[in-house]
Amino acid sequence: MKKLLALLLCLCLSLSAAAAMADTFVMGIDPEYPPFSYLGDDGEYTGFDVEICKAACELLGWDLQIFAVDWDNKLIQLDNRECDCVWSGMTIRQTMYDQGYVISEPYYDNTQVILVKKDSGIASSADLAGKVVVVQLGTSGEAMLNEDLTELTATFDSLVTCQSFLMCFTELEGGAADAVVVDLPVAAAYAAGKDNLVILDEQLGSEQYGIAFRNGDDELCAQVAGAVAQLVENGTYAEIAAKYPDIVNNLIFLH
Repeated sequence: MKKLLALLLCLCLSLSAAAAMADTFVMGIDPEYPPFSYLGDDGEYTGFDVEICKAACELLGWDLQIFAVDWDNKLIQLDNRECDCVWSGMTIRQTMYDQGYVISEPYYDNTQVILVKKDSGIASSADLAGKVVVVQLGTSGEAMLNEDLTELTATFDSLVTCQSFLMCFTELEGGAADAVVVDLPVAAAYAAGKDNLVILDEQLGSEQYGIAFRNGDDELCAQVAGAVAQLVENGTYAEIAAKYPDIVNNLIFLH
């Protein structure tokens, strides 16, 4: 009898643990990607995507855990179940569909821009000839320069990749690079209040952000999308968006 009770207790504990795990949602983010995901002054991750995910998890009754991915290996980490999704200014690319990933509806219209020092003499992409340009590793900007804009990239002195946008910006401000190719909202967030930096008017390419899930996770994607739709309907989505004025105009669900 004692053995039976012990077995039943172990079974109950296992089921409880499984249920607890099922109620935990792990959000994969780029930890240095303001205004969508970044480390706040209080030491907690925040940003538009993080706040929306938190609110969605509250509706679904899930505990949220945030996992900082290595952006260049984000899909590998997703496949390895280190996170349940990648939700952090994630550009939707056809190759992701081809590889079987489940992608949410797009929620943001983005463009790639060039960030330079104000006194650089660089006014357009044509002026990047002979210059050192930096871009974050694993981003759509890197893919664009290496796949779609090869003629432009061939004019550079060199194209340097960094692990994060903050490292790219450090290279620019430190004089090791002449320009950064970067997502517009990230450039705007970083350049705000910095008189020595300017975003060129030229846009290199357009894209859309979505949430990436593993192959077969259609139901999980639908649950998250349904919760986000409720946030749009009840006004919470707009309230959160208002905290990030630089991105409001390009949020698809608000227009």
